[in-house]
Amino acid sequence: MVDTDTFVPEAIAAIEDEIGDANAVIALSGGVDSSVAAALAYEAIGDRLTPVYVDTGLMRKGETAQIRETFSFMESLRVIDAKDRFLEALAGVTDPEEKRKVIGEQFIREFEREALEADADYLVQGTIYPDRIESEGGIKSHHNVGGLPEVVDFEGIVEPVRDLYKDEVREVARHLGLDELVAERMPFPGPGLAVRVIGEVTEEKLAVARDACHVVEAELEEYEPWQALAAVIGKATGVKGDNRVHGWVVSVRSVDSRDGMTARAQELDWETLQRIQSRITGQNENVARVVYDVTHKPPATIEYE
Repeated sequence: MVDTDTFVPEAIAAIEDEIGDANAVIALSGGVDSSVAAALAYEAIGDRLTPVYVDTGLMRKGETAQIRETFSFMESLRVIDAKDRFLEALAGVTDPEEKRKVIGEQFIREFEREALEADADYLVQGTIYPDRIESEGGIKSHHNVGGLPEVVDFEGIVEPVRDLYKDEVREVARHLGLDELVAERMPFPGPGLAVRVIGEVTEEKLAVARDACHVVEAELEEYEPWQALAAVIGKATGVKGDNRVHGWVVSVRSVDSRDGMTARAQELDWETLQRIQSRITGQNENVARVVYDVTHKPPATIEYE
């Protein structure tokens, strides 16, 4: 585990040294990684840091409102509505790696625009060690590592927690006194719901995934999963009322893990699974089936794309 008493002052000093007297923007998602990076960067450069939250249209239910509330103490917080730009860029894209690269480039372009407004030369990110391992190892490109475009209009990208695992980042969050809602928050992928939708990203599939994820997180809270989610994986035949339908198939996934590098599917009781499927199929007339994913990591990854 990380020695927080040593890590925190060293990380702050490293940020001060790298950014110097310049300004920076921080890519703030509301998750523990970016929140810890923001807290460390704020300690290092103070008001020369501008936090930027980009609403991509790929976020969880109520995410943007929660971000505004949680980080309301940051007067310089900028909330960018980029839904149309992201969905337009993703139109027609079906390959998982291509999706991640499109999203990575869109994020960078949004931050470049905000950096011009803030006269910032540096971008701070909450990249952690597993992101780098999976991107560099060819498992999948994370939007903030392998998904970045080759040309980036920043003097430098600063990653204060790049050598930490998720559980270590949580330790640093507690050490810094961050709100428990942030420190213990369930991981959510940088590309958002785009990697919980197999194939092309459409508003219809995003709406199904968003509502289903909300149900799953609420129903499985008592199980304390490392990560729980729902994904739209295709279509199948079903019956709604007296009508035959060709509706969406939603896959539910809930895993235990320490650092996200490996994970084990949780054993859920039958009543819980039935309650989840009843809520998901009942709330959305276009969902025909709900299945439960029992695959560990490896051989699967936690997310679907």
